[in-house]
Amino acid sequence: MFARIRLPAISRAMSTVSPLSSFSACEISDALIKLGSPNGGHIPDVHMISPSSKGKICAPAYTVQMVLASDTTSPKVSSHFVDTATPGSVVVIDAPPQIKNAVWGGLMTAGAQAKGAVGVVISGRCRDLAEHRAADFPVFARGHSTVGQSPFVRPSAVNVTLNIRPKDAGDGPDAFAAVAVTPGDWIVADEDGVVCVPVGMVDKVVELATKGQEIDARCMADITAGKGVQVTYKKHRG
Repeated sequence: MFARIRLPAISRAMSTVSPLSSFSACEISDALIKLGSPNGGHIPDVHMISPSSKGKICAPAYTVQMVLASDTTSPKVSSHFVDTATPGSVVVIDAPPQIKNAVWGGLMTAGAQAKGAVGVVISGRCRDLAEHRAADFPVFARGHSTVGQSPFVRPSAVNVTLNIRPKDAGDGPDAFAAVAVTPGDWIVADEDGVVCVPVGMVDKVVELATKGQEIDARCMADITAGKGVQVTYKKHRG
């Protein structure tokens, strides 16, 4: 079955450039923590693979759920998930945590660019690194591999909510909380990492991130003037 939900949310999000683009992933996480997020929206263990530096994504999520190929009970998609990517979106893929194969390669980057997608974030692995970098296509992943999807995994659904768990997070009250990524949520990814902002929290995040930038600028001025970190933090951060 070909699952699709919340496409209107993605279309509305794509209609304007998000003010979130003015902030780093770190600044956005700080704002989300202040708003009570248990994880700051941070999708851990995912790093910039392509381009080699200074790449950034700020776009609504188009989500893809991968399952093990041996899973015969989960739904199947009727089209290749790259072919149904929404223009202006970032493809967000959640793969089974135990796999060692890639779920994204150079041909998928070519297809995603042709469809107007602006990047991919993979809770899993990619391959064909040189091709992504040659295409200047932003790819964020947990790692890379030499083997592809088949015969290890398959896509099960698109535009469904993903529940992305950190590697080796453990259980209990101190475990780093999983991140829910719903279609249309904003993804901000840069050299520091990847953050998911629920679409309904964008305005509050922008407000707090703006204040955070202003405070950090004052802190930087005082610290570079030799006033000391502790004194500066107490003065500006309280």
